[in-house]
Amino acid sequence: MAGRLETGIDVLDRKLDGGLPPGCVVAYTAKPASQSELLLYELTAARGTLYLTTERTDDVVRHAIESSMSRVGSPTVRHINEGDPLEEANRLISALPDGANLIIDTMDVLEESDQDDYLEFLNGLKTHMLETGSVAVLHCLKRPNPPSNRPTTEHAADAVFDLQTDLGGTEIENHLTIPKFRGGGAPVESIKLQLSERVEIDTSRDIA
Repeated sequence: MAGRLETGIDVLDRKLDGGLPPGCVVAYTAKPASQSELLLYELTAARGTLYLTTERTDDVVRHAIESSMSRVGSPTVRHINEGDPLEEANRLISALPDGANLIIDTMDVLEESDQDDYLEFLNGLKTHMLETGSVAVLHCLKRPNPPSNRPTTEHAADAVFDLQTDLGGTEIENHLTIPKFRGGGAPVESIKLQLSERVEIDTSRDIA
């Protein structure tokens, strides 16, 4: 579809009719024990990326990306301190150039903020993505007790990518579903992924 921004992940771009609309905000939900970061790392290959990390240090994230076997870029990685995470995130996001990627990994620290302040942050984030023609991917871990603002994140997001990781027989199975996509053209079926060294379609056949 004309005007969409490629994610850089072939399987996703094919399923999304070419990629994501400029200005799109994606909530990417996954279990902590999954390999969900691989998808984030591959996103950095598509265009300039600001990678904000809230739990791991910037050095740790930078090393993980550089060590990845996937095709990756050279993102700007910054750590958000817990003092006033919303204010610091806003300051860093305000310098985002046009047509860039923004990745926040993870959202949990931000989602623990006051609800009104957090909603204001999300609205400001969406406005900035539209003004710059950029794409934001918000990494949301599926914990037993998720932050109280998690529903707010999923409601405000234009799209929700949900990664399900399960043990099927003797193998780990990863299925990516897109239950919400305001831009239209979302796949109706789940995408079976192989997350090992990079993000690939899992072509193995299920045996009944």
